Amino acid sequence: MTIDLGFMWTAFIQLLSAVPVTLLITGVSVVCGFLIGAVIALIRMNRVPILHPIAVSYVTFIRGTPMLVHLLLIYYGLPMLIDAVAKEVGSGFRAASIPMIDFVFLAFSITSSAYMAEVIRSGLLAVDRGQLEAAHSVGMTTMQAMYRIVLPQAFAASLPNLANNVIGMLHGSTLAFTVSVVEIMAKAQIVASTNWKFLESYLAAAVIFWGLTVLIEKATGLLEARVNLYNRGGVA
Repeated sequence: MTIDLGFMWTAFIQLLSAVPVTLLITGVSVVCGFLIGAVIALIRMNRVPILHPIAVSYVTFIRGTPMLVHLLLIYYGLPMLIDAVAKEVGSGFRAASIPMIDFVFLAFSITSSAYMAEVIRSGLLAVDRGQLEAAHSVGMTTMQAMYRIVLPQAFAASLPNLANNVIGMLHGSTLAFTVSVVEIMAKAQIVASTNWKFLESYLAAAVIFWGLTVLIEKATGLLEARVNLYNRGGVA
């Protein structure tokens, strides 16, 4: 067996055009997942009546089912719901007009939110509650104490797990090709189909994903160093 390095390089160059789509899917799902997860984490930590058991069930269900299942449920189920509601209210709107990538954004944000909720909750739990009480004793409000004392420490404690989630969503973005969104893996299949050199095309995709993962790890390391310096009272 021989590997056509020339075609692998050609595939690598062509796959670069799909990197922005992959990064967009990852970025949107991570940001939206973080915001939703933060709300869920606060609901669970404060044991908000009615909402607390819903939040627990949500996290348990999402974390207990595969990412691909979430995508397919949204992709097939949501259009049916949208069309049914539109028909009921007499609207001419149809789910077919919604870009496929929007379903990917929604599904992956839901997946990300459950994992982010646990990361955020564990980070907040890592901060001694006595620090919040000490802040109150010197006249700080709860919001001031959270912003200046609790959140910086919680963020530092959560950063490695946050980075792992970002990497996980980056790799999970490859599932978007199942609903015809052309990200890196879908592009790899398209490129390989020109002469059936799938191995070279997939190796090129692997190199790109590896490079993106290394960049995330390096960026996380630099950010972690700055955050820890700030928390120790140094100059960030």
